[in-house]
Amino acid sequence: MPDYALLARELSAALPGMEIRENEPMSGHCSFRIGGPARLMLLPSCAMEAGRALGILRAAGAAVLICGNCTNLLVPDEGYPGAVLCMSRPASALELLDGGRVRALAGATLNALAVFVAAHSLAGLEFAHGIPGSVGGGCAMNAGAYGGELADVLESVEFVDLDGELKSLPVSELDMGYRHSAFSDTERLITSAVFRLRPGDGAEIRARMAELIEKRRASQPLELPSAGSAFKRPARGYAAAMIDAAGLKGLAVGGAMVSPKHAGFIVNTGGATCRDVVELMREVRRRVFEREGVLLEPEVKLVGQGW
Repeated sequence: MPDYALLARELSAALPGMEIRENEPMSGHCSFRIGGPARLMLLPSCAMEAGRALGILRAAGAAVLICGNCTNLLVPDEGYPGAVLCMSRPASALELLDGGRVRALAGATLNALAVFVAAHSLAGLEFAHGIPGSVGGGCAMNAGAYGGELADVLESVEFVDLDGELKSLPVSELDMGYRHSAFSDTERLITSAVFRLRPGDGAEIRARMAELIEKRRASQPLELPSAGSAFKRPARGYAAAMIDAAGLKGLAVGGAMVSPKHAGFIVNTGGATCRDVVELMREVRRRVFEREGVLLEPEVKLVGQGW
């Protein structure tokens, strides 16, 4: 195992402008508000810093977790013993390009991106308004809602490849599917993305965004910590409908509960642990499988463990 204290000093010397935190509680970053300390957390401000940091970590044999806004992560209560490389707030700039195109750094939130393009009367990202995840994480999982997904408006993605080189690929080469892309479950680090949008009426765009936000507030338990949809949409039907039909709304393990408001969400009612959430999700999967014959696949990413 690498000496992470020594590694932190090496990273600091090589990249003096990059923020490095030791033993950083992941509960302060994950939307579930669950998770023990990461041995190191790195917050690069640009692609160059991210690429160099990743190269140093790999050369040292460090365990690396690449994340964005940590909105779909469930981190163990004992924490993460390696380095978390987080393309978050330091790398969140948005830039208007020509031809209805926008470049977003990976740390920008999808919500901020939707608001930015609406301010420039560009349509196509209304569905992303209210999604708390980052551009990088959203591209990696092809985030979507209300009939839209990022693949619909994505032009290209810039990333640090496994060889440490900064590369760019068009959306046609990114294997985008339902909650999947060429970046899923890999150590490729997304640094930015370019979106191609269409001109629209600013007032109509904002009205549609307001409508979708009200739908979210009315139907989703936004007042409690969660990781969004707990399970992916199965090949037939909908996970939330199956969970509801099995009478599982309100089912709880410790501080984790199937939301009474929306069966597709598991919420932290206060003091929930990673173990609570995992046990509850396993029980939900078991009961839905017994009733429907469908084995639900988690959309929440459990760090360092299997389901």
